[in-house]
Amino acid sequence: MENCIFCKIANGEIPSATVYEDDNFRAILDIAPAHKGHVIILPKKHAADIFTLDEDVAREVFPVAKKIAAAVRDEVGADGINILQNNAEAAGQSVFHFHVHVVPRYTGDGILPVWPQGEYEEGEAAELAGRISERIDG
Repeated sequence: MENCIFCKIANGEIPSATVYEDDNFRAILDIAPAHKGHVIILPKKHAADIFTLDEDVAREVFPVAKKIAAAVRDEVGADGINILQNNAEAAGQSVFHFHVHVVPRYTGDGILPVWPQGEYEEGEAAELAGRISERIDG
């Protein structure tokens, strides 16, 4: 996409601190990291979000994230790793090029709040699961 900053970074038009690259992805250090070692995995082919992401790219992104997460954890001595992917502004997406964050975490760092835990009424979970299941292809 012509004006997409992540397309330009992913395809090497804008310099970045690259930690991984293959035919389909470039993974870079985030310029505004939650912690040092925070990586963003960028597909080289543009997709705005998970809903428009190519199936092959979707299949390949988590094996890449797994490799990067292990390397980041070992290099920075993180206690844990978050792998995050946001879709739409309401979910925190600010750059509309699909990307995955690999964020090193440390016990008690407090950088990502825990969401409140809700609950279902009697039978509500089973009913909702059934309706969602019906919408899932294949």
